[in-house]
Amino acid sequence: MTLSNGLSPFLTFVNPETLQIQPNTSGYKKYFRELSGIYADETAFHGLAETFGNAVAYRVDEARFSDQASDLITGISVLEPGKVGQEFFMTRGHLHQRADRPETYYCLAGHGILLLESLAGEIKAMEMRPGSLVYVPPFWLHRSVNVGETVFATLFSYPADAGQDFEIVRQAKGFRQLVVSNANGGWTLAPNPHYRPRTAEEIRVYVARTQS
Repeated sequence: MTLSNGLSPFLTFVNPETLQIQPNTSGYKKYFRELSGIYADETAFHGLAETFGNAVAYRVDEARFSDQASDLITGISVLEPGKVGQEFFMTRGHLHQRADRPETYYCLAGHGILLLESLAGEIKAMEMRPGSLVYVPPFWLHRSVNVGETVFATLFSYPADAGQDFEIVRQAKGFRQLVVSNANGGWTLAPNPHYRPRTAEEIRVYVARTQS
């Protein structure tokens, strides 16, 4: 048994003004044009993409050191405000490739929803403001939704071997519920008319994958 994984302690700073991890080991930007297919109103998306397509929809900074199960990945996600039709701007959403891995999200700025869905289709919408902490249990899909007028920023952490599966969301044509604006200027949940529930066999495959 070894008492070290060969890595050294690492000090980083979460900058509350720029909403970045400094220094970070990796990161990426997701442009609006790259989010085709995640919104229910595709006509509204393509209309907006003509003028907004090259804008950054959200960005992620990470402190990632290895893919070992004993390590953690910590990062910041910053999601811009806006709407596509009645839907608020959101991230693609994912299940962990190793679906038995959990995750935490801590709100740094803004007003958002962490939308969670079980493999069987149960929905939880966790409203977040600065100081909110949400625990995402194993086997739950999750995505961030910005229901405010400023950026929605969260600090997340999850096991380094978890991986991310975006295909499960695409195959189901999104989550079972959409986060949409209501008549009072707030948000509400509405059924996703395109949603395709997962079969019992599909769920069995996702659960079995954690044992490989």
